[in-house]
Amino acid sequence: MADPIPKILVVEDEPAQREVLAYNLEAEGFVIEKAATGDEALTLIAEAAPDLIVLDWMLPGVSGIEICRRLKARDETRDIPIIMLSARSEDVDRVRGLETGADDYVVKPFSVAELVARVRTQLRRTRPASIGGQLEFEDIVLNSDSHRVYRDEKPLKLGPTEFRLLTTFMEKPGRVWSREQLLDRVWGRDIYVDTRTVDVHVGRLRKALCRHGGRDPLRTVRGAGYSLG
Repeated sequence: MADPIPKILVVEDEPAQREVLAYNLEAEGFVIEKAATGDEALTLIAEAAPDLIVLDWMLPGVSGIEICRRLKARDETRDIPIIMLSARSEDVDRVRGLETGADDYVVKPFSVAELVARVRTQLRRTRPASIGGQLEFEDIVLNSDSHRVYRDEKPLKLGPTEFRLLTTFMEKPGRVWSREQLLDRVWGRDIYVDTRTVDVHVGRLRKALCRHGGRDPLRTVRGAGYSLG
């Protein structure tokens, strides 16, 4: 299984625009979910949070602004990047969108190439390994392009699952991941794996990270899950 591919939720009530966005983002290699209403979007987000949301301002039912406000008010969804789409080009509207919590604001009509570039900019901030690059935490270095990991400049041998686990931890040091969240991110929602499997692979990752000495950088949080640092 490859590294976790970023999942993008496209929330747009205009069918043609929604399909164009989904098609072009899929062509860039992203996993796409689609919603036509605010309520549908909130349901999908509650089931499994995406890595980024492309969100239209004007939606039937719950508006894009209200969705943005709700998501940024909750700890579980606060860090999900939101790119707001709107036909409103006035500065006051742009400011309102950003003040509500949107991470970027794109005025319609826009070029798809520009939107894709903005998506990559946001993911480079929140999921750097997913679009290529190097992650560092203390004396651990992970290169997602070469699939190599070093600790204190010594190479480590990791299996594919342990590599994906470490990538997830290193993208958000300090965050506590539940076993269910790790299953979703590392194994995928469509694959049934017992939560105890997570414990087994975390144990293997711990062993690999400490092979040449050094403290265990992984923390077990009783009743909650695991964290790096």
